[in-house]
Amino acid sequence: MKSVKEKMKSSQAIVSMLMVQIFATGMQLLSRVILVNGTFIFALTSYRHVVAALFVAPFALYFERDREKKFTLKVWFWIFINALTGMTMAQGLYYYGLRDTSATYSINFLNLVPICTFAVSIICRIEKLRVKTWGGRAKCVGAILCVGGALVTSLYKGHEFFIGQRHHGHHDSHSSAALTHKTNMLRGTIFLVLSCFSYTAWFIVQVKLLKEFPFKYWGTMLACIMASIQSAVIGLCIDSSGASWKIHWNLQLVTILYSGALATGATFCLLSWAISVKGPTYPPMFNPLALIFVAISEALVLGEPLKVGTLLGMVLIISGLYSFLWGKKKEPKSLAQSNVVAAEVSADSALPQATAVVVPRASSPTSNVVLEVETTNK
Repeated sequence: MKSVKEKMKSSQAIVSMLMVQIFATGMQLLSRVILVNGTFIFALTSYRHVVAALFVAPFALYFERDREKKFTLKVWFWIFINALTGMTMAQGLYYYGLRDTSATYSINFLNLVPICTFAVSIICRIEKLRVKTWGGRAKCVGAILCVGGALVTSLYKGHEFFIGQRHHGHHDSHSSAALTHKTNMLRGTIFLVLSCFSYTAWFIVQVKLLKEFPFKYWGTMLACIMASIQSAVIGLCIDSSGASWKIHWNLQLVTILYSGALATGATFCLLSWAISVKGPTYPPMFNPLALIFVAISEALVLGEPLKVGTLLGMVLIISGLYSFLWGKKKEPKSLAQSNVVAAEVSADSALPQATAVVVPRASSPTSNVVLEVETTNK
């Protein structure tokens, strides 16, 4: 029998993971709306990371205040690469894909990131396939199902249907723009695939950064600042007009504050706590909920149609992800690979997106770090 304290902690972990998925859902919808209304993507990412850095700063200054930090040239190099691959490139590409497709379509690709990382790890011989074990077989089946789900989502549309009444007059100007925005599925899919591989590169880079600078809060804060600078430089090269960089007191400002404070900062803290209580394989089990939340919310709030192909692909991706996670959990601890946990996706992901969460072994806070791959929808 579990004690009352254990039951309370378990309930709190469930609530915290549900909050992470709700934050991810809100991030997807808000981002989709402001992007189709003309918000400059690199201005959004630049401002978002400033807010995220400000939110994480108190945790860095308090929880890691007594540990000595050495800011060598090598540390700054890996912070720069970390910000470039996982924040500037991954999130920028994801936003472009989100703008050209839909929130429901885009968020499917975030759940492919662990599979992409697994495939790259096999190709680069960072990880072994181990098809003779049940865990290895489950991961292979999961990878195949996820890839199949992505192909079904991309290539098969099927019948469209709407939830509730389809009356455009009931939507405000923001949601109406999302409905009338012309999509480019091919270009959007290319951006989303490139975003997945950029996140994969980020996870590998995180391992390097962790060895040189084992401070998760400071590392995240500095990476956010670096990403903001990178986004600003790239954005100014693309469009330096004042109108593109102006912050309006409307949904754009809400999205910037929401994505920085909740979808990045709060998500990072909730994931860190949940992993410390339940382990690194616990948060990814809730990721598919964001797929369902986004699909239903986009249909109800924005009036987007649900496609049979998207729903079928969603089922395959969810099944594949759970199979992959089950296989990962069955691996012997001695074979665990040093990967990275994603968390500031998407949900900001989302994306898109993903936030780096470090999970140290009990033996040492600075060595033998166990990191699994997960996505939160940055």
